[in-house]
Amino acid sequence: MTNSATNAAGSTASRTRTIAYWVTTAIIGAELAVGGVWDILRIPYVRDILERQLGYPAYFAVIIGVWKVPGAVALLAPRLPRLKEWAYAGAVFTYTGAAASHLAVGDGAAALGPIIFAVIALASWALRPPARRNLAAEGARSHWDALDEPLEPAR
Repeated sequence: MTNSATNAAGSTASRTRTIAYWVTTAIIGAELAVGGVWDILRIPYVRDILERQLGYPAYFAVIIGVWKVPGAVALLAPRLPRLKEWAYAGAVFTYTGAAASHLAVGDGAAALGPIIFAVIALASWALRPPARRNLAAEGARSHWDALDEPLEPAR
């Protein structure tokens, strides 16, 4: 393969990866934002699922919704890679928790939707471009970094 053909193939793969990242991220961002607002407003659809079908208390939807909305913002905003890590974790915990809740009450068919969203969230996380995954780019040092430094001898 010639050098220009290799560059073209790499460029196409990079473009495909970028498109896949933004499609999966837009789906998760939209679901978190819309779902979060619906949870906060406790629309009848949400109340039926959470309270009647799954048995959660009425306030649970508001708590989940209050965290979903900033999670959507964090995923879609530029930079902030550490915050994005937390948002992805929260999304996966939410979706897998929803699937487990449906399975626990014997509603396995309803668990499929949250499982699909968990897979899409994981795909978005795995497809992140380097600028959105480099935690060192924040310029912050972790308290764990101090463990790598040699101890100074006592005087």
